[in-house]
Amino acid sequence: MLLPLRHPLSITLSLHSLIRHLHPQNVIITVLPEPAHVKTVFGNILPPRRPPISSHAPSADHDRLFIDTSTIDPTSSKEIANAVHSSSAGRFVDAPMSGGVVGARAATLTFMLGCPEHNGNGNGKLAARVTPILEKMGSKVVHMGASGMGLAGKLANNYLLAISNIATAEAMNLGLKLGLDAQKLAELINTSSGACWSSKVNNPVKGISPGAPAERDFEGGFGVALMRKDLGLAMKAARESGAVLELVGMAEKVYESVEEEEEGMRGRDFSVVYRWLEGRSLDGSGVGRMQ
Repeated sequence: MLLPLRHPLSITLSLHSLIRHLHPQNVIITVLPEPAHVKTVFGNILPPRRPPISSHAPSADHDRLFIDTSTIDPTSSKEIANAVHSSSAGRFVDAPMSGGVVGARAATLTFMLGCPEHNGNGNGKLAARVTPILEKMGSKVVHMGASGMGLAGKLANNYLLAISNIATAEAMNLGLKLGLDAQKLAELINTSSGACWSSKVNNPVKGISPGAPAERDFEGGFGVALMRKDLGLAMKAARESGAVLELVGMAEKVYESVEEEEEGMRGRDFSVVYRWLEGRSLDGSGVGRMQ
């Protein structure tokens, strides 16, 4: 069962009524916008704590599987996993996805899996059980490690994506202002060392990447607000782990400025950064400003 993006309360009510009737081997897949939403849902549907699942104390629910594909912070996900396992309601795995709307439509998503090595009942590996389920929606499943590690991988990936999206927009804008043909510039970049997902699959210039949001005025796709959320999660994870992210502040300011632009940008795919750049010029200090 796949629980779509809806109001968390409605999802909670749906799950609460369904969980009592589900066969222990049922699979529930959730995808929600924020950490608080995921915590609210699982906090309301889980039964009281029972002895942890183990091979010595088998539970009738040990085969029930909760797959959360939300992008939240690893710490919150670990807390939810512990709550699920402590209540013996089933097994919980974090499996955030990458590939965007284009990947979802083509079933070429990549899932980053975080879960214990084994089912908890001594009967096989949990990752091996989850993988074929996720392969129905994507083309690749990577087991990143224990609980929370799927999300750790997702945040690292999306931090890089946030930066490369801006860099691609800047590079295309620079080349076109220098008089280069967009098709030739894209061909050069995509067969050279600057190639990346943003330049190949999600190029912000119309006519380069078939099916990309730029082809439909940046409608649909991965919204600027969602990218800002992921950058916030990356910053939180960096603080907790002691990692240094030198460019995160600059990237956050860019996406914040884009989101604040009412006309033609709010609610659009994050590659709309390119349109924002087109409306800017350099002053004497080299700082961008609106024309």
